[in-house]
Amino acid sequence: MEIDTQLLEGHISIEAALEARTRPIYKILIQQDKAQSSRIKRQQRQRHLTHIQQMAASQDIPVQFAPAAEIDTQANGQSHGGLIAVVGPRHFVSMGDLLHNRECPFVVMLDGIEDPFNFGQAVRALYAAGATGLVVRPRNWMTAAGVVARASAGASERMETAVAEDAEAAAGFFRQQGLQIACTGQTESTSLYAADLTQPLFLVLGGEKRGITRSFMRDADVVLEIPYGRSYGYALGAAAAAAIIGFEVMRQRQVAATG
Repeated sequence: MEIDTQLLEGHISIEAALEARTRPIYKILIQQDKAQSSRIKRQQRQRHLTHIQQMAASQDIPVQFAPAAEIDTQANGQSHGGLIAVVGPRHFVSMGDLLHNRECPFVVMLDGIEDPFNFGQAVRALYAAGATGLVVRPRNWMTAAGVVARASAGASERMETAVAEDAEAAAGFFRQQGLQIACTGQTESTSLYAADLTQPLFLVLGGEKRGITRSFMRDADVVLEIPYGRSYGYALGAAAAAAIIGFEVMRQRQVAATG
């Protein structure tokens, strides 16, 4: 049976996959001359290589040294830094697992983002802001693991992620679990900075072209609007919106926690 494999490139993505253990890793390739020069000239690179080799050994993952030509042939670009990993499909958890041992969950569904780099950038912002879980559709950008992992600085490997058929199904589940259902939009909306985001929250963020359906907006508990500093008739990209909303959720919760 043929194994479905993908590539992760660079030490940040590979370290994240090794630490998170969210997908099988079949082997790691290190460029020979990179390994040699790092021992002499680049102590930071050597620390990363040593850490990767130690984690790989503890997980019985083979590490091979390969010439630059072999690495370049397999890699998707030239920014791999002499390090690639052959990996399998991403493991997902259940939506219920995203709530496990979470006092005040902040779960986000990224729906309709049409570019893997933008998807990865959005995950990066949400992870940094403290989002506790991610929901995606069955057909999602996790199949473009190399691009997403690099764009997210490894956050896509670390973030607990579940799959739902659509936003309505996910919202139905999380509403039953007591989460507030939120999305972004401009119809009957509330300013992001006037909304109470301190309670358990499930947020749906849509892409620039494929936004959130009107029926979902009608059923949401709150529709959030990001206020602009001037008149401007265009939506923000998903990554920018994710960062703004994610860090406002973080800010409100930190203020509430400190009284």
